[in-house]
Amino acid sequence: MTIDQPTTLSTPARRFGTRARPTIARVALYLGALAVLATGIAHVQQFYADDYSSVPTIGTLFYLNFVSAVVIAAGLVAPLGRIAGRYAGAIRDAFAVAGIGLGALSLIALFVSESSGLFGFQEHGYRTPIALAIVFEVAAIIFLVIFLAANGRGVENLHTRSRRAASSTAGRVADASLHRGR
Repeated sequence: MTIDQPTTLSTPARRFGTRARPTIARVALYLGALAVLATGIAHVQQFYADDYSSVPTIGTLFYLNFVSAVVIAAGLVAPLGRIAGRYAGAIRDAFAVAGIGLGALSLIALFVSESSGLFGFQEHGYRTPIALAIVFEVAAIIFLVIFLAANGRGVENLHTRSRRAASSTAGRVADASLHRGR
């Protein structure tokens, strides 16, 4: 242990405990992936069943929402450790951020289309598929934020890593100057 490392647990670690955090992160990850996929399914259902495919731009966006949701959900649950090695955690975090972004942008687009219109299209009323899409999008955002908070690679760890990187860089610079002086 170095002098710079805290001797007490951080607030989230005290609150969740060291054993519960990985379980919470895993459950939130899978529920978030499921909610992202459900969002995409809601959009593709509207694309085909309610003939959104014939609405210029909006139909394309609905289909792209579905494709994005499938890619993000697959990326969230894929065994990335086998493919990406030590970068698997960072890649999974990027997929989680993408899922949060997809949910947030879908909600924003819906509310814009309800209020003033989006690309010449205006949605009217909250039918069951729209209400379900809202629930799935909010759930995806909440679960993926919980995953990012509980997975152990949060802002505090980034700060610790940057401190370690700075100290190792300073050590390499000092070693290099010693070798040049000989």
